[in-house]
Amino acid sequence: MESPNPSEPARKVCNTNRHQNDGEDCIGTDRNRLSTVRGRRKWGLTKRGAPSLINHVELPFQSSLILNHPNFLLSFMLPVSRAISRIPSITKTTRHFFSKTNTMAPLSKTHKLNTGDEIPAVGLGTWQSKPGQVEKAVEAALRAGYTHIDTAYAYGNEKEVGQGIKASGVPREKIWLTTKLDNDWHKHVAEAIDTSLKNLDTPYVDLYLMHWPASLVKGNTKEVYNDWDFVDTWREMQKLVDTGKVKNIGVSNFGVKNLEKLLSAESTKIVPAVNQIELHPGNPSPHLVEYLRSKGIHASAYSPLGSSDSPLYKLNSLTKLAESKGKTVQQVLLRWGVQKGWSVLPKSVTEERIKANIDLEGWSLTDEEIAQIDEVHKENSFKVCGDDWLPVKIFFGAGDSD
Repeated sequence: MESPNPSEPARKVCNTNRHQNDGEDCIGTDRNRLSTVRGRRKWGLTKRGAPSLINHVELPFQSSLILNHPNFLLSFMLPVSRAISRIPSITKTTRHFFSKTNTMAPLSKTHKLNTGDEIPAVGLGTWQSKPGQVEKAVEAALRAGYTHIDTAYAYGNEKEVGQGIKASGVPREKIWLTTKLDNDWHKHVAEAIDTSLKNLDTPYVDLYLMHWPASLVKGNTKEVYNDWDFVDTWREMQKLVDTGKVKNIGVSNFGVKNLEKLLSAESTKIVPAVNQIELHPGNPSPHLVEYLRSKGIHASAYSPLGSSDSPLYKLNSLTKLAESKGKTVQQVLLRWGVQKGWSVLPKSVTEERIKANIDLEGWSLTDEEIAQIDEVHKENSFKVCGDDWLPVKIFFGAGDSD
């Protein structure tokens, strides 16, 4: 099959207007000191030094596990026959911030992934930014102290993201860069990552996500392959870890049903590091989030503000809470997400707002305030991005994506 043309215009990722220009009015981002995985190194994990994830192990210890694999604990959640048996090329290094080109210091908050790597708690989202806006937005964000940029092949702006990184003067190794595999590249994973790396003008990405669990036919995106699905795609994505082209692999828009299918597949040797999903007080997805936690999969939030015309901005309970903190509603929403343990991806192309987005340190929400926001969805429930634009159902309702 002919490979997708990287120069073709980006396709619509979600068919709802409410998600357009998400986060343009946002306030908030967070930066970090983080560690990454490169080269080859033995991790030397022991039971005594094992992370707390061991408390959530669902299956008995597998003698075939390779203990120096950063995901070895997560293999408890896979069948015995599929315990991880290979060691990817990884070395943990510390990134020190920041270059003289930055006008502001980066923030320190990160979340640890199941690989041992640390993802910045807040990143600059770039979806639905107009052509010509992204380069300057990325440059401004990096100069302001951001260290996390999120993009995707489907957004059509990978080249601008790469240009913005170069223009910022910030060394590549000090930036966490995420991009995503598009739906009609599922049979061309190796070629897809090479295309994205070329667009981004970088030798590697820190996180490569399967954008949707939908393997669409090139040239007919209303049709899915009969002989291929996302389990096959994940099998191919796992091969990328040893190439040095990706540091971590994960998924996006996966509910419990599809994750169960993926994790139970014979070919699955690596538990996804991240599931990037829609998360905000109107769609907190507590069942899915708890499932991810139990499997050691980090939840990353897109649309953390609920879109640019979000009804959350006008909720009396949230406006009063924001006023009491001396912050904006947007800052409160982002701080809520970060304190829930998620990484959040607000979008803005306005330098003033981009700079304001880093004001998430030096203050926090109390447990009572977190609980108050947790209740918002009971009377103000809404979802920005559905699956009706796809030829295959992705979200299965109660107990799956809620």
